[in-house]
Amino acid sequence: MAKFCKEDILYRMVRDTALMATVYRPHANGPVPFVIDVHGGAWASGDRFNNKTIHHSFAENGIGVFAIEFRLSSEAQFPDPVRDVNYAVRWFKKNLDNLNIETKLIGGLGSSSGAQQLGIVATQPTNPLYVIPDKQLANVDATLDFFIACWPILDPHARYKMAKEKKIDQLIEAHHLYFANPSDMIIGNPYMTIKGGKATHMPPMAIIQGEADANVDHFRADIFAKAYLEAGGQIEVHKYAAQPHTFVENSPEDPDAKDAIIKLENFIFSLNI
Repeated sequence: MAKFCKEDILYRMVRDTALMATVYRPHANGPVPFVIDVHGGAWASGDRFNNKTIHHSFAENGIGVFAIEFRLSSEAQFPDPVRDVNYAVRWFKKNLDNLNIETKLIGGLGSSSGAQQLGIVATQPTNPLYVIPDKQLANVDATLDFFIACWPILDPHARYKMAKEKKIDQLIEAHHLYFANPSDMIIGNPYMTIKGGKATHMPPMAIIQGEADANVDHFRADIFAKAYLEAGGQIEVHKYAAQPHTFVENSPEDPDAKDAIIKLENFIFSLNI
């Protein structure tokens, strides 16, 4: 017997674009923690099933998932996709009864570029720049109880510099497509939000990072964690030698991938007291 059920949901229409989500509901008695998932793909590709290995494991072990789509850079530049994410968090909170969900803990998981988007929402959930006015959601904000970042882009400005230094053309182009100008890489920057004292919320965090990641310097996770701790936040970092970008999804049977998921599940359950 399946330990969870799945359902596809339309949570928002933006002109002709349907923004979909998939809900993974664990079969459980009583409330379960839920994770809102924001996928990666250099802001230009990917979908809500990017992290399906994590979704399935979470749901099988009693953690619900709300995995969302948002506008990609081919359709909208920063800050619009972050607004989509902020809206999705608020919509999910508002519609718990309609979704037949019982929860007392709602956090988020952002992977790769999705961590930039969710990182901004996690640290500035009520910033008017990212809040789409909607009367039905007027009394709901996008605060999160925790934030998980997997192989994350938490400092897009530093990643852009890395891509230019290493002449990684596809990453340079991805930044140009998503950010209209370099200053947006400063504004939409979770690390600089923390470092500059502009964070209004700092939920407990966990980072998963491979040390052989060619898409982002692995030491950026340590730099971010240091700033988060110095600002008064709670954070744990789990690094894996020889593992590349997106290693959990690329090699789900690898012991490191399994260990990373277990560490994330333990992190969530440690908060769900």
